[in-house]
Amino acid sequence: MFESARLPHAMTKADFADFEARLRDSLLNAQFDLAEKKRAAVLVLINGSDGAGKGDVVNRLYDWLDDHFVETLSYGKPTDEERARPGAWRYWRDMTAKGRIGLVLGSWHHRALRNRALGRLDKAAYDNVLEEMNRAEEMLRLEGVHLLKIWLHLDDGEARRRLDRLRQGNGALRRPAVIEWEEIKKPRELARLNDAALEMIEMTSTGGAPWAVVPAQDQHYRDAAVGDLLLQTLTRAAGAARAAMRTSALAAPDLEMPRPSLVSALDLTQKANPDVYSQELRALQRRLTEATTTKSFRSRGLVLVFEGNDAAGKGGAIRRVREALDPRRFRVHGVAAPTDEELARPYLWRFWRNIPRRGDVAIFDRSWYGRVLVERVQGYASPDDWMRAYQEINDFERQLTETSYLVVKFWLAISADEQLRRFQDREAKSFKRYKLTPDDWRNREKWDAYEQAMTDMVDRTSSRQAPWTLVEANDKKFARLKVLRTIVERLEA
Repeated sequence: MFESARLPHAMTKADFADFEARLRDSLLNAQFDLAEKKRAAVLVLINGSDGAGKGDVVNRLYDWLDDHFVETLSYGKPTDEERARPGAWRYWRDMTAKGRIGLVLGSWHHRALRNRALGRLDKAAYDNVLEEMNRAEEMLRLEGVHLLKIWLHLDDGEARRRLDRLRQGNGALRRPAVIEWEEIKKPRELARLNDAALEMIEMTSTGGAPWAVVPAQDQHYRDAAVGDLLLQTLTRAAGAARAAMRTSALAAPDLEMPRPSLVSALDLTQKANPDVYSQELRALQRRLTEATTTKSFRSRGLVLVFEGNDAAGKGGAIRRVREALDPRRFRVHGVAAPTDEELARPYLWRFWRNIPRRGDVAIFDRSWYGRVLVERVQGYASPDDWMRAYQEINDFERQLTETSYLVVKFWLAISADEQLRRFQDREAKSFKRYKLTPDDWRNREKWDAYEQAMTDMVDRTSSRQAPWTLVEANDKKFARLKVLRTIVERLEA
């Protein structure tokens, strides 16, 4: 999850200084509003790699805020007094009062991760702990405690190099640093820690308390992103009128916080070799036919999800897939605006009813992701509805994968120029005009908003069981081959 955190994120010193000047004023205003009204408390849970700058972030927040209303809550190994009580006791003992901000190091997430990495919790017990966290965090939210859960992301190799530079020959630190994972040293423990952290973010990123994964390679970008997230949280907690519109977990429109999109990292110039395209296509289709007609496939189901820019070639890719399938064993579901019958039921009902039997294939041309794409961008769903939809979708897909269904999801991406060319081509040809609607032109006007929504969607729903595959689709033939190859390789694996 959070593939966008691996993209380059940086701010120049001058850009940061300009951003900081405007951010500090807004932060203080929001903090004083919180302190005056005392309607809520804010807990900033700072987690992540050692070397990612957890301590630096805490110090930066103290610089930006009035420290009369801020407190640091730090937790290491339990004391004898704490061990004599339930594990959550120490967090409740120190609970921040309404009107104040608590900066938390070593939160309940850290404790669970540590125990899982050291082998003190098996998979089942760890999953139970994560479920308990969700219930506890929802209770805190309902009681007026707003959680800002931050994971500072830094590549493992870079994190180690930074720590090595901090240490002197005698092991002393050259400057203060928050080091929390020193006892996790064995390769097996480190691998278990990384897996556990990923699962924790997947399972406990809820609509009411989502995780924000902040790239920590560049200190200016890191600090600006954390400050912006805190501003959004304070604004919501203080009950300001504009809180309802501040919906993105990682973006700050008012302050123009820069954030690259996942599409920007794709090489859309890739093309299939026209001389061997037909041969490659037939070979992949043959492999798909074989994979879906084996005895072992009878005990599995295949769910294919196609999303992407308008005119990105979803229909053409689907056609090449269905050509390789037994027509008795698949169904294509074209998803449009919900009917009255569907609106009368929970959002996921219309998708649940179309899940295929094991041994069959369901192809969704658009899908349940409409809630976090078109409904979000066009304002058809409230921020609360589409924010909680990420977790609901992850739970839905997890239930499928845990019951022997393979979920394969594609985002077909094209450039704005290529989309315009295809729109004009559709207008010019009478047999293609049905493919172009006023909605397509309207959506094009919100290209940037859709690109941001797509990045958030992939970040928050690309799970280990059901990852997204981003398809460079400026060349339709290249896209079709990549789609088929991905399905075949997932099935064969």
